[in-house]
Amino acid sequence: MKLLSTLRDPRYYQIVVLTTLLTIGIVVLDFGIHWQNAVTIMMTAQATQFLGTRLAGLPRFDPLSALITSLSLTLLLRTELIGLAAAAAGIAIGSKFLIRVHGKHVFNPANVALVTLMLLSDHAWVSSGQWGSAALGAFGLACLGFLVLTRAKRAETTIAFLCVYGALLFGRAVWLGDPMSIPMHQLQNGALLIFAFFMISDPKTTPNTAVGRTLFATLVAAIAFTIQFIFYQPNGPILALILSAPLVPLIDAVLQGSHYRWEKPGARASASLKGVQ
Repeated sequence: MKLLSTLRDPRYYQIVVLTTLLTIGIVVLDFGIHWQNAVTIMMTAQATQFLGTRLAGLPRFDPLSALITSLSLTLLLRTELIGLAAAAAGIAIGSKFLIRVHGKHVFNPANVALVTLMLLSDHAWVSSGQWGSAALGAFGLACLGFLVLTRAKRAETTIAFLCVYGALLFGRAVWLGDPMSIPMHQLQNGALLIFAFFMISDPKTTPNTAVGRTLFATLVAAIAFTIQFIFYQPNGPILALILSAPLVPLIDAVLQGSHYRWEKPGARASASLKGVQ
């Protein structure tokens, strides 16, 4: 029974996929990730998760979500200062315990940490082109991500985001008379795909219903396109997600659904602090 419960928890699949991506990035693509930053992020995230668990009075310490956040931050965050790496992990995990509405944390942990550091410091950034734009690499990343989404039963969020964002990119190319290779290149971006498969799809911070998640993903895609191609600011999707996140409680209030539980993706969970993991 314990093994069956483990297989139902999509976080194990997320950890395998993110670890694989990180290994490829370090060994094959030479991301230039500082091992000191990686270790600091991992340790700070787990320490913050443990402290939050104790202060919130949760029955047990669960390291899985904090590990996933650590891997995401290590993949996306670039900084030369080890203190900022520690701050990113602290902000990310701390936000799960401190910013909550009806038993759900409002912001995706990695997302809120990235945006906070980028706004407050010139020494933190997201390397959006680190995965390159090779079609084969993008396809492989998409397949790995879709495996995770299938286990998490939140595929519609990513599918809606990529479809709407892709349609806007291709529509812009048609409007400007650009070749179709330009929007294809824009979609073959590792940071965009990591965002789509591992950040916006977070079942703990997206609406509780499929319709709500589709509407939410459409809104994020539209805002991301506006930021990126009308205001010409980088990191459009990451900024769009944090701007849209406060609307999730409203969507949940209108389109009522059950809270997500990692170990039982289809089960109903109470709106208490036990959903913080």
